[in-house]
Amino acid sequence: MTDTAIRPAARTESRAAHRDPNVLRWLGAYAASMVGDNVYYLALSWAAVRSGSPAEAGIVVSVSALPRAVLMLGGGVVADRFGPRRVVIGSDTVRCAAVLAVAALLYVAHPGLWPLAALALLFGTVDAVFVPAVGALPARITGPDQLARVQGMRGLANRFASVVGAPLGGLGIAMGGAAAAFGVAGLLIAVSVPLLVSVRMRGLPPAEETGTPGGTGLPGEGASGAAAGEAVAAATLPPAAPVLPGEAVSAVVAVPPAEAHPAGPRTPAAPDAPETAPAPRPADVWHDLRDGLAYLRRHRVLGPLVLAIALGDLGFVGPLNIGLTLLADRRGWGASGMGWVLAGFGVGAGAVSMLLAVRGRLPRAGLITGYACMAGAVAIGALGQVSALPAAVGVALLIGLLAGLSGVLCGALLQTQGDPAYLGRVTSVASLVSLGLAPLSMPFAAAATGAWGPGPVYAVSAVVCALGGAVVLVFPALRRAELPR
Repeated sequence: MTDTAIRPAARTESRAAHRDPNVLRWLGAYAASMVGDNVYYLALSWAAVRSGSPAEAGIVVSVSALPRAVLMLGGGVVADRFGPRRVVIGSDTVRCAAVLAVAALLYVAHPGLWPLAALALLFGTVDAVFVPAVGALPARITGPDQLARVQGMRGLANRFASVVGAPLGGLGIAMGGAAAAFGVAGLLIAVSVPLLVSVRMRGLPPAEETGTPGGTGLPGEGASGAAAGEAVAAATLPPAAPVLPGEAVSAVVAVPPAEAHPAGPRTPAAPDAPETAPAPRPADVWHDLRDGLAYLRRHRVLGPLVLAIALGDLGFVGPLNIGLTLLADRRGWGASGMGWVLAGFGVGAGAVSMLLAVRGRLPRAGLITGYACMAGAVAIGALGQVSALPAAVGVALLIGLLAGLSGVLCGALLQTQGDPAYLGRVTSVASLVSLGLAPLSMPFAAAATGAWGPGPVYAVSAVVCALGGAVVLVFPALRRAELPR
């Protein structure tokens, strides 16, 4: 079997994403929704702290993690079955209505913690379908040659949301308390809905239309390929957390078998096609999920790619979230010093996103991803050893550059290597690890830092991140993967 897992850089005639009104409408909707999310998390934290004890507030803020983790894989099935735009529009509509309802309730009464807990639970449930749909949407609004640029633009939107969201939420709280902040969050999320309605979708190429749930997803196979499907494994952190290396996927998966996935170059989809759901099939969610997991396991690029993303996130989340707080306290940098370190990271990650948004692609994407992961791991280990604040800011800037580069390229490879009909399920696996499993490392990182200090913890995290880079370099198909021209 010919190994065509590395998609050749076929030329297309897609309009440059940063000049495409359709992509810009999507970007505006995404940015408004992310700023609204940042304001929402700040308002939720503030309202919970004001309404209960610190322990109760912690439970309220974290309650959304459970439904998000439990339902994430099913959310990928929903995104692929009904189309990512429909799912994102529905999700934002539900989130907007829920946030505005709680804002109104807090304005007229003081109901305590129960509406906040209910809102957080609902947000986590909706996130389980929203996150996979957001990951699957870019491949349906522009050509494969523009997906790297779109990932850079998405990274810039995330940076913008982080910078603007917290001050905007604080202003809302200062002017009218949590009710006003929730109102601001709801209105920002509402802005995304009409913009998303105006986004035009590309139809799936014929080979991918047959690769919908019910087949193996291999081009040229339809529902008759279902017998080959075997079940295998197929990020929103609070706004204060820095972007994860695999944020653009926004995973743990079995190493793919030796058989190549015959994923040749896709036929460019016809632009401006109406979004259509897959052809009617039996409503067997478990079958669809197994089909998507089997597709991911068989793919020679996506399988090791999501494994690399998982290792990067597992090694990154602890030291760059709770670990950074403890490091700043041990070094005597204080809250302002920690803010400078986070700013250095944000500047580095933003610069890489800008580079990809302007340039559009980088050659030898797989190889660069692997080296960036390895170098970024060294920088993470070094951050745990420095004691001077200026040096820490410089190292954080380097981490932002390297982690941002590997994260954007991972997201672009995920988009271009995966068939759009399966991207919801593929994204759900990566998101499950990034948003469901990786945060579980934070309590262990905190406990280990208290027992042994930050140096050993950052060193272990660096080793885990380096393993992610090693996966990229060890698997030939992923190492040689290219982005379309």
